[in-house]
Amino acid sequence: MANRIVLNETSYHGAGAIREIPGEVKRRGLKKAFVCSDPDLVKFKVTDKVLNVLIDNKLDYELYSDIKPNPTIENVQAGVAAFKDSGADYIIAIGGGSSMDTAKAIGIIIANPEFEDVRSLEGVAPTKKPCVPIIAVPTTAGTAAEVTINYVITDVEKKRKFVCVDVHDIPVVAVVDSDMMSTMPKGLTAATGMDALTHAIEGYITKAAWEMTDMFHLKAIEIISRSLRSAVKGEKEGREGMALGQYIAGMGFSNVGLGIVHSMAHALGAVYDTPHGVANAILLPTVMRYNAEATGEKYRDIAKAMGVEGVDEMSLEDARNAACDAVAKLSKDVGIPENLKGIVKEEDIDFLAQSAMDDACRPGNPKDPTKEDIISLYKSLL
Repeated sequence: MANRIVLNETSYHGAGAIREIPGEVKRRGLKKAFVCSDPDLVKFKVTDKVLNVLIDNKLDYELYSDIKPNPTIENVQAGVAAFKDSGADYIIAIGGGSSMDTAKAIGIIIANPEFEDVRSLEGVAPTKKPCVPIIAVPTTAGTAAEVTINYVITDVEKKRKFVCVDVHDIPVVAVVDSDMMSTMPKGLTAATGMDALTHAIEGYITKAAWEMTDMFHLKAIEIISRSLRSAVKGEKEGREGMALGQYIAGMGFSNVGLGIVHSMAHALGAVYDTPHGVANAILLPTVMRYNAEATGEKYRDIAKAMGVEGVDEMSLEDARNAACDAVAKLSKDVGIPENLKGIVKEEDIDFLAQSAMDDACRPGNPKDPTKEDIISLYKSLL
């Protein structure tokens, strides 16, 4: 069996990296950008940082900001129509996962119009053509959507999120500029950072993990663990660390998948509009304990990467507990709630569990869950 790795053609890292965008645009012969960015980023002039670079270099663009925190089928379809009307030939996605996911879906459908219903893109999408070229500029340090082959869309009618996996959607250029993340409030920094840690840990223990992705995930766990508390305080070194750590995690999990933390979080986002990073952070320690027996020595590695001392001398059970405890402590330290009280209604749990079972991330979990297992996990956090 062959293991596949799919990564960006090009990525730029570091403060001020957005200044590299004009060179990439000109080298690729692109003419007009369709700039996807969410309304808050436009309002607070974060988007302007990139728009000013385009203006200074006399590059044509049209701004599209009809983007919701959990993008819907209708958002995507409206974006496809707007792209067609704009005369653009490439996309610049500025924002977190919502902007990136919307941009990917738009770009895929423009190139593959037979999927304009959007729902048919769920799972491993059988598209034939690469999407419209995307230059991705993240403003959060969490989703790593700029380097992944995944995106998530909300089906409002069916109250569920669905994951689309497609090698044709990966941005051709990622611009990971920590200056673009400098205005993130503490809560968003914490939530997106824990999302990145979830990517790294689930990617490390997923069934498809192998040596190269293990390398990415362990390094990501190390960087995120030492950087997130500092980033939440607004310190430059921490923010730079998180910008890199989340990207490295994305290089791994995009290629091997995730697990039921994400499946359960997707269900919460679809039903309650729970921020994805918050949902992941609440679920992660509990699901890690559930998965522990199926992970061999990997939790010992996780504990070491998170800076736990004396791990080599611990029994396997103690090492596993140490890893789970380290994750729970980091989550608490950055202000994430410890349970789902006030979020989940008990009468919804059966529906949530079925949604999680149907989610594309579930098969990658190291331990095969039953619906009853997932119900129990939700209930344990009430």
